[in-house]
Amino acid sequence: MQGSRRAHAPPLRSFRQIVEQLSYSEAVLDIELGLCLIYGMHSSPVVSIEQIRKSFGLFEAVRGVSCRIEAGECFGLLGPNGAGKSTLINMIYGASRRTSGKLEVFGMDPNVSSRAIKARLGVVTQENALDEGLTVRENMELYAAFVGVPARERKQRVRDLLGFMNLAHKENEPIQTLSGGMQRRLVFVRALLGKPELVILDEPTTGLDPAVRHLLWGKVNQLKAEGKTILLTTHYMHEAEVLCDRLVIMNKGEVIASGTPKDLREAHASGYVAVFETGEDFAALRTGAGSRSYQVLEDSSGLYVRAPRLEDLLDLQKEHGRQALQLRPSNLEDVFLKLTGPELNVDA
Repeated sequence: MQGSRRAHAPPLRSFRQIVEQLSYSEAVLDIELGLCLIYGMHSSPVVSIEQIRKSFGLFEAVRGVSCRIEAGECFGLLGPNGAGKSTLINMIYGASRRTSGKLEVFGMDPNVSSRAIKARLGVVTQENALDEGLTVRENMELYAAFVGVPARERKQRVRDLLGFMNLAHKENEPIQTLSGGMQRRLVFVRALLGKPELVILDEPTTGLDPAVRHLLWGKVNQLKAEGKTILLTTHYMHEAEVLCDRLVIMNKGEVIASGTPKDLREAHASGYVAVFETGEDFAALRTGAGSRSYQVLEDSSGLYVRAPRLEDLLDLQKEHGRQALQLRPSNLEDVFLKLTGPELNVDA
């Protein structure tokens, strides 16, 4: 009797069997991709947003935003915390329904065709969300099954992408043995498993050291060279300058500026900046700079004086006997602070 029960007990399933049984999703995704073909392969723009709004009760998180993301570009979405960036991204890939306005991704409405859209994009999320009970390879093969990668292709695709992100030597290592930078690179691998046409990078390098950050910038540029369209959100203004072809700056749910990084610098913060140490008596400097119509910004980190020419700032230093901590060309951070204000948003 005991032997009979053992003979009829369901066998324990291996990790491989679990993955193989997930292949049913391939058929579902084939249907979704067929719908993509009916709509037509991605036309320009990849994302089209017209007067989109999103409200949560009485609070309007996104207020009449309009922009276009063209095929093959890296498009930046910048703004302080609480500006509406995450809400906008959630609407783009169908995680949240818009209140009003028009939104198309690959020519489709995310409110109607979110599955078909998700099949053509990959997301590097803010949180790594990796299964620490599995190895690197097992994590990626399991996710590859979820996104419909054919069973015969999974192992090789995972190996190729691990190699692309310089992680091939960690293939059989448990997740908890990886450094923070390695885990972040693995999230890039996960986002690319489905061969996406649009890659959303949601603050991809937050908390990483400069070496890893530069490595990931190089990988993003490689993806763009391969024809991928990139949507980037970041709080690192230098990162946006390095990677973005065009960008918008949002504040309080609205787009307050848009253009190339160079155009935005020239329009809102051209020239050179001197940074003076915090705690000094700024009164004479502020008066001297103001009398020359230089832009002055003061916050807890110091006094920032922007002038049309480097020579103007050198003269200002000499006149007041003050040595600046830094003399530099203006950058996107100067644009950001001028447009959004140096004060911390109460919702940040």
